[in-house]
Amino acid sequence: MSESNANTGQAGDPTAEKDPSDWVTGDEPATGAQKSYLGTLARQAGEDVPEDITKADASRKIDELQEETGRGQ
Repeated sequence: MSESNANTGQAGDPTAEKDPSDWVTGDEPATGAQKSYLGTLARQAGEDVPEDITKADASRKIDELQEETGRGQ
């Protein structure tokens, strides 16, 4: 049996990633870690982030700002 499609849980493993819109907890408030990293990225990009952002929206915004700033690659 091939292990090539096994979910390793490691960062960058495409089988470990799930679209934020499919997250069961996506509507919950963003985590402290998300808010902290998002704040760093937003300052670097010269943007503001709403205080009441959800986990799913924070994840999408982090991806967007990483692309914009060149961080996290």
